[in-house]
Amino acid sequence: MNQGSEQQAGGRGLRNVGIFAHVDAGKTTTTEQMLYRSGRIRTPGSVDDGTAQTDWMDVERERGISVRAAVTRYGWKGTDVNLVDTPGHVDFLSEVERSLRVMDGAVLVVSAVEGVQAQTEVVWQALRALGIPTLIYINKLDRVGADGLRTLEEVRRTLSPLAVPVQAPQGAEERFAGSADLLGITEAEGEAEGGVTPYLDLLTEAAAEREEALLQRYLEEGGLSPSEMRPVIAGAARRGELFPVLFGASARGIGITELLDAVGELLPPPAPPADEGLSGVVFKLDKDPAMGRIAYVRLYSGTLRNRDTVNNHTRGLQEKVTQIRRIEGPKTEDMGVLTAGDIAAVYGLGRARIGDILGVPDHVPGVQPLAVPLLTVQVHWESEAAYPAVVAAFQELADEDPLLDLQWIPENRELHVRVMGPIQMEVLTHLLHSRFGQRVTFGPPSVIYKETPASAGEGFVAYTMPKPCWAVLRFLIEPGERGSGLRYRSIAREERLLESYQNEVARRVPEALLQGLYGWEVTDLSVTLLEGEHHVWHTHPLDFVVATPMGIMDGLATTGTKLLEPLLRFRLSAPEEAAGRLLHELAEMRAVYETSVGQGGRMEMEGLLPVATSLDFPSRLGSLTKGRGVLSTSFAGYQEAPPDVRAERPRRGVNPLDQAKYILAVRSALSG
Repeated sequence: MNQGSEQQAGGRGLRNVGIFAHVDAGKTTTTEQMLYRSGRIRTPGSVDDGTAQTDWMDVERERGISVRAAVTRYGWKGTDVNLVDTPGHVDFLSEVERSLRVMDGAVLVVSAVEGVQAQTEVVWQALRALGIPTLIYINKLDRVGADGLRTLEEVRRTLSPLAVPVQAPQGAEERFAGSADLLGITEAEGEAEGGVTPYLDLLTEAAAEREEALLQRYLEEGGLSPSEMRPVIAGAARRGELFPVLFGASARGIGITELLDAVGELLPPPAPPADEGLSGVVFKLDKDPAMGRIAYVRLYSGTLRNRDTVNNHTRGLQEKVTQIRRIEGPKTEDMGVLTAGDIAAVYGLGRARIGDILGVPDHVPGVQPLAVPLLTVQVHWESEAAYPAVVAAFQELADEDPLLDLQWIPENRELHVRVMGPIQMEVLTHLLHSRFGQRVTFGPPSVIYKETPASAGEGFVAYTMPKPCWAVLRFLIEPGERGSGLRYRSIAREERLLESYQNEVARRVPEALLQGLYGWEVTDLSVTLLEGEHHVWHTHPLDFVVATPMGIMDGLATTGTKLLEPLLRFRLSAPEEAAGRLLHELAEMRAVYETSVGQGGRMEMEGLLPVATSLDFPSRLGSLTKGRGVLSTSFAGYQEAPPDVRAERPRRGVNPLDQAKYILAVRSALSG
């Protein structure tokens, strides 16, 4: 057990690795075993008992799920590994999204019983979009119903044919006894081991395809030695060209040592810094009762020390670092310095927000969006006296999770937040009570619709009264392709409208589209500033803050808007005898799907399902299938709602279409 802890000092390599999975695949248990086997902790914690090292928040221990990404660190055979344990539940996909940005490698955990599930595929697509080298760890080989080869085939079919086994599991269910190392066994041993051949064939073919000399030997001799394959497979894995597959049973500690070895050998170190200039990103925020805000920072180049003054590129401000610490659950360790490639908790950045870039943005990778909140809920508090404290608490939580998209309407004393689902609402209720001492409830969730222009048209505004003011704008608004978002450009002449004023308009157009004719965000459109006019004496830059929403809303009133509704991609497996009831339910919910009959007389269904009609479907599925139905869903995008669907949201603030009232309201706010 002390193998890793004995090598804590000295020059060593570094890995930044995220561990990802669908909920209940055994991800946190795997993390605990990795920390234990490396000597980082004395005994592995239990998710069920609420003693997991990385699930240290009260709500995580009570519910037995990961809510926040947790950064921990261990040493193994000369390598330090920053391991980020991410939530597996879809309601906390935003934590996964932020963690992906700072990873150099990943471990994707797949259950050998349930196989590839909805969140597995979502995370996999994000890993591939970012080009992150990935190990696939098939867990729970000791459980009833586990099948290593079947799961491997499903991984290769649904995730990637480049998933290549570097081990062969020996037995399954209660007979599972570990795995043979295909890169370390002799050919004779490979023949002797039962069930090794199909795994070895896949590995050998993958290695042979990587190099012409190996392919020639493979064709001539019918096989390759482990010593020939190992450097080829390792190099391809570190470059993200192949995805090694390992097998284990984390709850029993089987396969963990091999996984630790694979992380060090088959995943890459951080890329060497391009220069010495500071470049980093804030990917997680937390709060210390005594020290204030904690910003978790991944540094890509440069060095950060205690008492350094840091330029926050995103916010255009500077703040002084007071401490740099390594935090693992409730434990902290003073570092004093953060070097390129590493991750640490930085104190003193009181105004930092998630996603902020520190120093220069040159070396910070982009974000791969995953989480899309589809529900909005209103917050209710116990008494009027609690109102200010509840608002302040949610403002702090929204800093830590920007996707909450806090909507505070002071004039109506209302508070609305966006959420992913009911589990997140439960967790927010718990956090408000345990952390802030406030009891809140939530109103019934409403689906978040969007709007898109129904046709092309122009919007015009001449904001010239009451003086002093002068801002004239003409926009062309056109529908865009579904999923295209907002595309904006200007063809206005600079002699009529200065570039600085045009830049102000460009900044305000996205804000103006946050509420359309029905109160929802307007998307999938092209906005072109055709022409504009300023006045040498009367124009002030703030005039375009007032004018832009009026011009945009005038255009939307001309084009009209269509409602867009969110859809889920679903996969449903159920006994054939439940088919009649399920098909009726799916028709009622306006689902579009295909069916097929799978093994064991089960019906398999895949398709699209409107969020609005299926909010309570997961809870009803049990009674419809006598507890034998399995449903997985993931966000599939927005599409035009049928004409009979009506959904309108009360507008926040004054409607820019009521220009006289809007001008008075905005000018009062600007002068205030």
